[in-house]
Amino acid sequence: MQSPKAFTLAAHGAKMPAIGYGTMEFPARPAELVAYAIRCGYRLIDTARKYGTEERVGEGIRASGIAREELWVTTKVTELDARETDFLRSAETSLKALQLDYVDLLLVHWPQPKVPFAETLGALAKAKRSGLTRHIGVSNFTIAMLEEAVHVCPEPLITNQIEYHAYLPQDRMLAALKRHGMILTAYCPVARGKLLDDPIVGEIAKAHGKTHAQICLRWLIQQPMVAAVPRALEEAHIAENLDVFDFSLSEEEMRRISALRNRNVRIADPPERAPKWDVETVA
Repeated sequence: MQSPKAFTLAAHGAKMPAIGYGTMEFPARPAELVAYAIRCGYRLIDTARKYGTEERVGEGIRASGIAREELWVTTKVTELDARETDFLRSAETSLKALQLDYVDLLLVHWPQPKVPFAETLGALAKAKRSGLTRHIGVSNFTIAMLEEAVHVCPEPLITNQIEYHAYLPQDRMLAALKRHGMILTAYCPVARGKLLDDPIVGEIAKAHGKTHAQICLRWLIQQPMVAAVPRALEEAHIAENLDVFDFSLSEEEMRRISALRNRNVRIADPPERAPKWDVETVA
C-alpha cells in the first residue's frame, strides 16, 4: 500500500489528508481504535463536541506514539453554541478535553438560523486568530449558507463537511466549493452501509480485488478536492478504509458509480437542526 501521507488536499494554505478517521457513535474502546488508526497511517482524526468522543480521541492520540505535529485533528462547535461567547468557550472546552494546545481544523457543526452568521463566523475567525485552531470551516451548510459564510467570515474557510456518497448527488455544492477554492469533506461515505450491497459497486470491486467500501472511498477521493472521513469500529475495517491509494478507477467506472446518484438517498437529516437542503437535478 502506498503511504497515505502524500495524499493531501490544499486549500487556502492548508494541506489536509484526503482520508480521515471518523469518531461519531463509538460504543466501546474508542481510544484504542483511534490509536490503532493512527498507527495504521491515518493522519486525520475527526471528532466533535456533540459526539462526546473528544476525551477518548485525545487518549488515542497520546497512546499512538505519533508526534502531535504529524496529525490533523478536526473538531466542531455545536449549533447550540453559535453565540460568540459560547462558541469560543466551546472551542476552549474541546481543547481541554483533547488535551491539545490547538486543533488543525475547527468547524461550525450545523447552521444556526437563530444567530446571525456574522456573529458565529466572526467567532470562528477569532478562534483561529487566537491560536485555538490553525484552519476553519463549516459543516452541513447549504449553498446559500456557504455563500453567506464566505462573505461574512474574516478568515478563509477551507471546507464544508457534508453528507456525500454515490447515492446522494452534490454536483451544485461541488461547483460552489470549487469557486471558493474549498474542499468537500464527505461524511457517511458509504451511505451507512447501504452501498455495501450495491451490485454495480460489487462488480467494480471484484474487478479490482477490492471491497465495496474501498471502491466507494476511492470514487470520492478520486474527484478533485474531495476528502472523506469514514467511521469503522473493527481494526480490519479501519485498515481496509485506508488501503485505497494503490489503484485508480477508470473514467467508465467513475461514470457508472456516479450514475447511482439518481437514488438520492440522504442519511443524516435530523429534523431539529437540518436546514432545507439544496435540490439537485440529476441528469
